[in-house]
Amino acid sequence: MQTYQVGGAVRDKLLDLPVKDHDWVVVGATPDEMRQLGYRQVGKDFPVFLHPTTHEEYALARTERKTGPGYTGFVFHAATDISLEQDLSRRDLTINAIAMAEDGTITDPFHGQRDLQQKTLRHVSPAFAEDPVRILRVARFYARFAPLGFTIADETIALMRQMVSNNEVDALVPERIWQESKRALSEQQPRAFFEALRDCGALARIFPEINALFGVPQTEIHHPEIDTGIHTLMVLDQACQLSPEPRVRFAALLHDLGKGDTPKQEWPRHIGHEARSLPRVRQLCQRLRTPNDFRDLALLVAQFHTHCHRAAELRPKTLLNTLQALDAFRRPERFEEFLLCCIADSHGRLGFEDKEYPQTEIFRRAHASALSIDAAALARQGLKGRQLADRLQHLRCEAIAAIKTRKTSSPKKARE
Repeated sequence: MQTYQVGGAVRDKLLDLPVKDHDWVVVGATPDEMRQLGYRQVGKDFPVFLHPTTHEEYALARTERKTGPGYTGFVFHAATDISLEQDLSRRDLTINAIAMAEDGTITDPFHGQRDLQQKTLRHVSPAFAEDPVRILRVARFYARFAPLGFTIADETIALMRQMVSNNEVDALVPERIWQESKRALSEQQPRAFFEALRDCGALARIFPEINALFGVPQTEIHHPEIDTGIHTLMVLDQACQLSPEPRVRFAALLHDLGKGDTPKQEWPRHIGHEARSLPRVRQLCQRLRTPNDFRDLALLVAQFHTHCHRAAELRPKTLLNTLQALDAFRRPERFEEFLLCCIADSHGRLGFEDKEYPQTEIFRRAHASALSIDAAALARQGLKGRQLADRLQHLRCEAIAAIKTRKTSSPKKARE
């Protein structure tokens, strides 16, 4: 019985990165022997055990054989005669197929250390093509390691394209797509995830609403980058600088989906794209079964981001109605996330990356002024029902009108 550390822990150690998860493979042991040592079995399809003290995962060395379409059609075989090299051969990328013994000795049959040095994401073997989840995983690893200079090997991209052509990607279930996508949105460079999917053709099959944005022009005066798909990725980049929260990044990514449905004869203008975005956002979120909080913020950003852009032009009543539609008085944290997405949208344009965006301060001041009206005090005056609601609305509009007549401080001064 021999134990080896494998996968991401070894990879990250070799890259001098923080190690988050420790995974182990055990060679030459039986399930009975593991249980006798105090390990608790948790794997159903193949023997995986939790260490009695650390609770880290220890899997018996195994091989796998594809028996059906998709990523669930596999038969796993674990036995004492399965070698470490056989176990490593079933892994996705060479940089994840490195093992380290307890004494620090490295086993690297597929040259993962070389690919770490060359900063290359490369598949281990042609068996990569048997599991469509690996398309998502490679794209996610690209989102993680692209900032370090990593690229995807040409032969790996070619194999991913072949998998898409063979319809393997269509076997992916919504839950797994969302799981990998959410993890990618938490990485350092999420745009690389979507770029990799587009490069291999999977974006059109998994995220057709996003794929439809590429090649759609916008007015050059407002969008010097012109292409809506490029703008979308630039907005995602800006959202990543503003917030680590994947919910904010997701909403920024989906804010302009309606532009993919603008009739070509109306290009490069996109009047009414906000309303056209809503069914597209709902469709994507329903298909991937995204959490409600992700969907709700994405819908609000899609519908009201241009209201924020025009904050200085809005009448007090329209400002108040927008705040109420955003549920800003009951959900101030989400209101702030909405504003971050609007900043990202404004900055996600060629040459606008550092341009001041005072509109958020207008919305924040309007929000604060409206909140200053004490509804409880009105109720103590005997107002109730419709009369109370109308009076509260009137006083809030007056409060917002008062701040609209003053000069809005710049974001720079506000920060100071």
